[in-house]
Amino acid sequence: MSKPLIQAADDLRKALRGLSFPEPVSCTYNPLEYAWERHCDYLRRFGKGQKKVLFLGMNPGPYGMAQSGVPFGEISYVRDWMGISGPVAKPDPEHKKRPVSGFDCERSEVSGRRLWGLFAELFDSADSFFSDHFVANFCPLVWMKESGANITPDKLPRDCMEPVDKACLQHLTRIIEVLQPSKLIGVGAFAEKQLASVKSDDQELGKILHPSPASPAANRDFAGTATRQLRELGIL
Repeated sequence: MSKPLIQAADDLRKALRGLSFPEPVSCTYNPLEYAWERHCDYLRRFGKGQKKVLFLGMNPGPYGMAQSGVPFGEISYVRDWMGISGPVAKPDPEHKKRPVSGFDCERSEVSGRRLWGLFAELFDSADSFFSDHFVANFCPLVWMKESGANITPDKLPRDCMEPVDKACLQHLTRIIEVLQPSKLIGVGAFAEKQLASVKSDDQELGKILHPSPASPAANRDFAGTATRQLRELGIL
């Protein structure tokens, strides 16, 4: 049943409503609001049953989850590999330099293309991957500067992030309670740190390279490095 995950996501989006953030933040998107139906499609299709491995990312990219409502949601993989598509509404307000066009978005989310591309190579199908694995983001919010540049959560003042972190940690705890994974894998160091704060003694903690184009190591050979890490973690 995916209903507990949908309820947890609904509670998270409600907890984040009405929050404001200081400069340099000029605009904040929450895809759980305007892309809610597509996010629920993801949870309904792939969030059923217990999982062996939970992969956790940080927060949405402007051309991934911000467009599709799916973590690391590169449009082509969400639509063609996962079989998820449909209308996506507009955030309010919408940043003029970061428009949301949903599945009509023609820009590529490099992190999502790399991560889902790797899983598509390693597993026969999306159903095969999701039978034992699940991918979530720690935080659903996207922060942007006036220029449209992305702001990652670790760059925001701690005091304004306290309610965000509290709600997101509660949500993460509920995901783990529902899916009962034996391995918790951070996609990058930030996500690994969040998992470490909520893991139980019988759960294994690990990390793979984040696929961001801001990472020189990911730009050199993300697929090769991440595959080696997955083997070392006993996932492959």
